[in-house]
Amino acid sequence: MTAPVRRYVDYLRVEQVGGLVLLVAAAIALVLANSPASDWYEDLRGVTFGPDTLGARLDVAHWASDGLLAVFFFVVGLEVKRELVIGELTDRRTAALPVIAALGGIVVPALVYLAVAGGAPGSGRGWAVPTATDIAFALAVLAVAGAAAPVGLRLFLLSLAVVDDLGAIALIAALYTETLRLLPLLGAAALLGLYWLAQRRRITTPLLYVPLAIAAWLCVHDSGVHATVAGVAFGLLTRVRPDDGEEHGPAERLEHRLQPWSAGLVVPVFAFTAAGVSVSTDAFGAALDDRAAVAVLVALLLGKFLGVLGASWLAVRTGLARLPERVGWVDLAGVAALAGTGFTVSLLLARLAFPEPERGAAVTLAVLVASVVASVVGAVILRIRRHAHAHVV
Repeated sequence: MTAPVRRYVDYLRVEQVGGLVLLVAAAIALVLANSPASDWYEDLRGVTFGPDTLGARLDVAHWASDGLLAVFFFVVGLEVKRELVIGELTDRRTAALPVIAALGGIVVPALVYLAVAGGAPGSGRGWAVPTATDIAFALAVLAVAGAAAPVGLRLFLLSLAVVDDLGAIALIAALYTETLRLLPLLGAAALLGLYWLAQRRRITTPLLYVPLAIAAWLCVHDSGVHATVAGVAFGLLTRVRPDDGEEHGPAERLEHRLQPWSAGLVVPVFAFTAAGVSVSTDAFGAALDDRAAVAVLVALLLGKFLGVLGASWLAVRTGLARLPERVGWVDLAGVAALAGTGFTVSLLLARLAFPEPERGAAVTLAVLVASVVASVVGAVILRIRRHAHAHVV
C-alpha cells in the first residue's frame, strides 16, 4: 500500500471524514436526480449483473442495499460483539443507560409514526423506518460540534446507535421476510456454524473465510431473509478476546481493516443509490400529502428525541442506570436530537417498507430532511455545551 493510499485509509477511520464522505455521496445523488442527468442516474441504478444462481442477479441499487451493506452490518456486528465482551456494555449498570435509551428510541418513534399515520392506506409497514440511528452520521456531527464533550458522551451515543442498529436488523428479519425457504436457511446456519468452529480452532486464512462468507450470503439471500442479516451474524460469531501472544483479537483486527472500506465505499455507494430523489416543490408537496412520509418525519425528529431522552431520564430516576461522568442532561438532549439522523439504515428500511417508486421517494425525502434537521438541532445543543466542557480541567 502506497503512502498516499495509507493516509487516505487512515483518514477514513476518523469519524468526521467518514460522515463527510457519506454526505458528499448523498449530495451527488441528489444533484444527479434533479438535473438533466436524472435519466442516466436512474439507468445506472437499474443496471443488472451477477450470477443467476440463487437469485443473485440484481440491479446496482439492490447490490448496494443487499450486498455491500452486508459488509457495513458485519462491521456493526463486530462492534456489538466487542462492546459486549470487553467494551462499555460489559458493566451492567453502565450498559443499562444506552440500552434503555435505544429501546426508548425504537418504541416511541414507532408509536409516534402509528399515531400520525393513523391507518392511512399502505402505511402500516412503515413504522420501523424511524427506529434507526445512523452511526457514521451521528458520530461525525458529535465529533465536530461536541469536540470538547466527555468521552462518556461519545460512548453513550456509540452504544445507543449499535443497540439501535441491532434492533433494526431484527426488525428487517422479522418484518420484511415475505417468503421463507427452509433449505437455504439451514444451509446458511450450517455455514455460520462452520465459521464459529473455525474461529474457535484459531484458523486465520482468508482462503476459508471469504468463500464461506459469500456462500452464506447467497444462502441467506435465497432464503427470503434480508441478506444483510448474514453480515451481523458473522460479526457476532467472531472471536473477540486475544490469545496469548496476540496484540488484538480477530474482531478488533477485522474491524480495523474493514471500517475504512465500510466508511469509504460501502456506505457512500449505498447513499448514492438510495438518496437520489426529487427535491422539487412538487416532490415536497407529494411528501407532505403522504401520511407515511409525514409520520416518518415527525417520528424521527420528535419521537427519537422523546424516546431517547425520556427513557434515559426514567432509567436514571429509577436507579437502573447512571449518567456517564461529566455528562449532563443538556448533553444527553443533544445526543437525543442526533438520534433522529436515521439516514443509512432508515433509507434501507424505507426501501423495504415502500417498494413503490412514488411512495418510496416521498418517504426517502422525509428521511433525508429529518436527518439534516436532527443533525443541525443536535449540533446546536452540543455547541451550547461545548464551552462548559472546554473549561473543565
